[in-house]
Amino acid sequence: MKATLLAIARAFKEIGRDFHTRGWALGTSGNFSAVVSRDPLELAITASAVSKGAIRPTDVLVIGPDGVRVRRSGQKGARPSAEAALHVAVARARKAAAVLHTHSVWSTALSELHGGAGGLRLSGFEMLKGLEGVRTHEHTEWLPILDNDQDMPALARRVEAMLEQSPTAHGFLLRGHGLYTWGVDLAQARRHVEILEFLLETTGRMQTLVATRAGGGHGLDQDS
Repeated sequence: MKATLLAIARAFKEIGRDFHTRGWALGTSGNFSAVVSRDPLELAITASAVSKGAIRPTDVLVIGPDGVRVRRSGQKGARPSAEAALHVAVARARKAAAVLHTHSVWSTALSELHGGAGGLRLSGFEMLKGLEGVRTHEHTEWLPILDNDQDMPALARRVEAMLEQSPTAHGFLLRGHGLYTWGVDLAQARRHVEILEFLLETTGRMQTLVATRAGGGHGLDQDS
């Protein structure tokens, strides 16, 4: 298990550096997990308040299905991410082996702009074919948006219910917060982050251009 956790920590470090450089996980935002056991369910997850641009082996902990640290791993006194219950919910509902969460500018902005609609439709983009199982740019991806909540057990239940209602979704947004996506392994989950973040930025930039033209060059601020 030590070798497995070390390998996961190394993968998290490389992913974290990349995401931090791209502006997807600044400060101590974001969290990563990977399943290390199915029976019982156990996940390796990044500790709370850790910079994703500088993840160390001691920053990776093991949690059980209740989100509680279950064995001696990581730095003494380190706590699992506050959103551990959401990772467990996704791992259960999607049988995912890896879950990645980012806090990009575009995912945050679009989650607020489209939160009232309960989701965001992404359609017509060639990059959609980077999502697992998607074969054509004519695919329409529905990206659900859930209101954020500091009551993590309650939010985890809403996440599980949403995933049951949206069985083809490859990810979801938390309003004013960021993106969650997953995969059968860390490589697929990372690819899904890259694809969805591209689609979100493209959509956001397109909406900004449309608003700028409609406003006579004043952008989204009609009073400027």
